[in-house]
This record gives sequence, structure tokens and C-alpha cells, in this order.
Amino acid sequence: MRKEGRAGLVTVTFRQLSPEEILELARGAGLQVLEWGGDVHVPAGDTKRAREIAELTREAGLETVCYGSYYRVGHEGEDGKPGFADVLATAAAVGAPSIRVWAGTRGSGAADKAYFARVCDEANRVADRAAKQGVRLAFEFHDGTLNDNAEAAAKLLAALPHPNIDSLWQPLVSLDAEQQDRSLRVVLPRLAHVHVFHWLPGDPIDRRPLSEGETPWRRWFATMQAAGRHPDSLLEFVPGDDPARLSAESAVVRRLMA
Repeated sequence: MRKEGRAGLVTVTFRQLSPEEILELARGAGLQVLEWGGDVHVPAGDTKRAREIAELTREAGLETVCYGSYYRVGHEGEDGKPGFADVLATAAAVGAPSIRVWAGTRGSGAADKAYFARVCDEANRVADRAAKQGVRLAFEFHDGTLNDNAEAAAKLLAALPHPNIDSLWQPLVSLDAEQQDRSLRVVLPRLAHVHVFHWLPGDPIDRRPLSEGETPWRRWFATMQAAGRHPDSLLEFVPGDDPARLSAESAVVRRLMA
């Protein structure tokens, strides 16, 4: 872990923009790092395009910290989606030191022991494969997976002491404030980086300006700093998916990190 974290962007925030446009936007907003998304910007298996984007990222003075795959651990080869070999090759080509993966397709409350073991077994296998390429794995902290609350995260990470497996964190709107705080404390020892946003529950979820969420985010950054953790902090999904909002949102991230 770097001594000081950097402010960055999850590129799926702007799925409507090209990688070239995203690089210009991120640089203009004073950001330093990117998590390149695998669903639109850097498709799994297209290593030629991944290498091109790696070069463009370097030329822009930015750094890739993660490949945001939508790979579902425990479901290799299902639904015609790219296998882990393609995901890993693409992450390496784009210069990502880690891969965001999802812990299965079921929430922790809907998973029996057999399903939990299935996900853990594959997690160990793919973590071994990634380690050989010098790439780490990080579980998305998200609803509908085995990493969806404090208790689930504790169980999953305890079952997977693999040295090449980390966890991401974000404040899930499905959790109350106490559960959000607890979930962060649980994943802290294995924290890769955080996805930063301020959302309110609703249908659809209400994406609010980050400035409105400074109070809880100051608490969460204080928790990380008190534990000696200074992760890269990446903006995700600005209000209205509006590129014009990125500079203001980025300024809030940097203020919070300070």
C-alpha cells in the first residue's frame, strides 16, 4: 500500500465516452489514477486495444490501478462470458496491478454451504493464476454477492486467507450507517481501494453530489487513516452521469483525502 492514496476515477462512470475522452476529462479534473472498465472501454480478450489504452494512459500522465472486470468467481465459462484467462491477459495488457472481480452471483443470505465453497474454491485457483502474472484480485463489495455486508465480508475473507486476494469497499445503500461503518472496519486489513460516491436509496438510486455526503465520508476516511490505511479513492457515477460534474466532484474527493 502506498503511504498516501491518490484520487481517481472508475471509468464506467462515463460509459458514453471513449477512453480518449475519459483520459482528457480525468487529467483536466486533476485526477491521478483510473480503474478501467471491462464492459465497454477495455473489453476482456481484446489485448491489442488494452495495450493501446495502456500507452494512452501513460502519455496522459495517469496510472491504471485496477481492471474493473465483471468476472463472477464461481461461474467460469457460463453464459458465454469471457473466461478468466481472457480477463487476466487483458488486465496485464492494460497495465493493471489488480482485477476487480465479483464473489459469485448470489447474495450472502441466499448462498448455501455448497455454493460458498464453490466460489471459494475458484477464488483460490484464479488468485494463484493471477499471482503468476503479478496481478492481484479484489472482490467488489456489492449487493447480490458473497461480499455484501460486514458479516459476509468477514466470513468470505476468513475463508480465503490467500495472500493475493483483497477487497474493495463502498458504502452500500442497502446497509444502515452502523453496518456501513462495520463493513469498512472488517475489510480494512485487506482493503485495495475505495469507490467514492454519495447515493440515497430509491428506485432508481438517487445519485447525489458528493459534497452532500461529506459527513459520513469524513468519518470513513478517519477510520482508514487511524488504521494506517491510505487507499486510492476512485470516484464512481457522478450525478446525472454528467462529465461537467467531474471537476467539482474531484475537488471534494481531494478535500476528503486531505
